[in-house]
Amino acid sequence: MKDLYHTVNPTVRLKETELLTKENFDQLAVAESFEKIRELLNSTVYSKYLSEGFQFQFEQSLEEERRQTYQEMLELVPDPNIVWVYTMRYTFHNLKVLTKAEKMQEDYSHLFMDDGFYSLEEIQSAVENGVSGVLPQSIVQAIRDVNHYFEESAILQGIDVIYDRHFLTEQRRIGEELKYPELLQEIITFIDFTNIITAARCILQDRSYAFMDTVLSDAGSIPKQSFLHFARQSMEEYMGFLRRTDYGSLLEPALQKEKINFLQLDLIKDNYLTSLYDIAKTTAFGPLPLLAFLNAKDIELMNLRLIIIGKRSGFTQEQVTERMREISEL
Repeated sequence: MKDLYHTVNPTVRLKETELLTKENFDQLAVAESFEKIRELLNSTVYSKYLSEGFQFQFEQSLEEERRQTYQEMLELVPDPNIVWVYTMRYTFHNLKVLTKAEKMQEDYSHLFMDDGFYSLEEIQSAVENGVSGVLPQSIVQAIRDVNHYFEESAILQGIDVIYDRHFLTEQRRIGEELKYPELLQEIITFIDFTNIITAARCILQDRSYAFMDTVLSDAGSIPKQSFLHFARQSMEEYMGFLRRTDYGSLLEPALQKEKINFLQLDLIKDNYLTSLYDIAKTTAFGPLPLLAFLNAKDIELMNLRLIIIGKRSGFTQEQVTERMREISEL
């Protein structure tokens, strides 16, 4: 399978040259007007989205750019699961949104995010009927588990909990099935960070052992039981545990006396996961360069959205830049 990427990765390398650089983002962050932003983006792949008043529909423009990127990558890869293991986060986002819409009899279709695989209509049908000839059976089972839960409880948070658990399990399963060590490392690290953040929020909200047992995943490298030990314990004790893990020095900037800075924790997570793709710079075979490109594109879209929405909402330059994710120079 790895040899097949020998023909894929040269195309990926060409696509990398279209990515915005750190210098581009430094200039965008300090731009004083949308006209200046238009000027800065005019020589990039985003030039086609810069019509008059572009800032008011830029979120839709970025979603279109995401959709086109996924389609281009799917046409290249020998195994579509390589792309889906990355875009699956959007599949589950859509499941959450459309399940809540169905349960509340609301229309949330405007929150749909293209994952490159399953359309709005396909996911809506699966959510409404509990069956699908298109979605994987593991996803259909997740929908059924949510529906079974809703027969006994009307608490919407349970929808997120069940889908999140299925998402992490499916990530680990596909990561092991694809047999690429670097990819599996990224997946396990992602699960660890998710558990670290989830457990912290549970402690902050004084959640029970049973609740934490439900929301935490057992697919990471840190045993689930290690987190459960801190149910109804103090945040100070939990932060002491985090400092003793392999992630301790990495997490330190987010650990502030008796509380955790969740904004900083999210930034650390995203930046560290991006750093795991650094090896792609010297890799000619396998799917890592493609996954690194997908991650870099996602970070790029996230930062562009932050800049446009932030400036549209009157954020200061400091408020924008402190929320921006690091750019990996591929």
